[in-house]
Amino acid sequence: MQVIPVNLQERSYEIEISPGALDRAGVALASLGDVSRVVLVSDDVVDNLYGVRVAESIVDRGLDLDVIVVEHGEESKSIEVAYSLWEQLLELGADRKSVIAALGGGVVGDLAGFVAATYARGLRYFQIPTTLLAQVDSSVGGKTAIDLPKCKNIVGAFHQPSGVLADTTTLQDLSAKDYVSGLGEVVKYGVSLDSELFDMLERNVDAITSRDAQTLEKIVAKCCSIKSEIVAADERETSGRRALLNYGHTFGHSLEAALGYGAIPHGHGVLVGSILAARLAQRLGASGDARFSAIDDAWLDRQLALYRNLGLPTSLHDLGRDYGDAPETTPQRLVELMASDKKTEFGKLNFILPVALGECVYAKDVAADDALAVLR
Repeated sequence: MQVIPVNLQERSYEIEISPGALDRAGVALASLGDVSRVVLVSDDVVDNLYGVRVAESIVDRGLDLDVIVVEHGEESKSIEVAYSLWEQLLELGADRKSVIAALGGGVVGDLAGFVAATYARGLRYFQIPTTLLAQVDSSVGGKTAIDLPKCKNIVGAFHQPSGVLADTTTLQDLSAKDYVSGLGEVVKYGVSLDSELFDMLERNVDAITSRDAQTLEKIVAKCCSIKSEIVAADERETSGRRALLNYGHTFGHSLEAALGYGAIPHGHGVLVGSILAARLAQRLGASGDARFSAIDDAWLDRQLALYRNLGLPTSLHDLGRDYGDAPETTPQRLVELMASDKKTEFGKLNFILPVALGECVYAKDVAADDALAVLR
């Protein structure tokens, strides 16, 4: 077992990472104290895999339990589904001593966290992430949200969980698509924030592709450690430090919006978005911006080599191969969607761009023509 603290004064909590952690759900929730009931929120796929196991763990600790199951997929991160959960909580008699436990991937975690943040002006909630993407990224840090049709994660709240319980054995059950999606967030940390992690990924390609349990536990712990330090330093993304976690996301979110949320996995958008961000940095460096002078062909080739060795998508062509041609992803359309992204300020395009391996900056006021050139 590895335990990583997230130090946020009175909102501090711990991330527990271990094989078999699902069986400790009841212990972890009971340890919060003064719990009137637990409302376990999951999706239909995850509930079939782990719902009974987690429910039994909770009931065995003498806690009252209710279960709400939503449909799997990004479409559940909607105002309609959130409204349904609010109504069900009211019918169940949930009060301020109730705890919402999110069992599943990023969609369930974001949705359940948002509902917890808004029902009765805020309930405690607990994250039990079952996907690689959720374990290394979305379950940590307190960002909760739902989507609008034209913009991802635009309606939400900062609401820290009371704890995170990550069972790495669930990663063996992921589809190849969902596993690759999680690797999108993993390599993001290495390219943009931690060169040691990038080196580790390069050295362990075979272990990663074969889902070696010990290797995955180390990777999850390393990513959580990186994120916990950034969240502790910039909880509400006011200093710009936390925004650095969004490498690849401006391009990636525009791809997701153009195709329709759920058409491609989030991590696939981040992967292709991070390559586009690197190409944008390379273009700006070649145009005289000294910050990006180190981002040359050799730098980009090293990033591409790791992605290809891990079997990850690197281009719009790869996405088209895997998910079909997408006429909606014209350069002009993608730039229009970027202008509505929540990280855009005063109508200007902002990107997280690399300046060295494991280091990035928040580049504000990037010209739309430069983004268009990269996309073309």
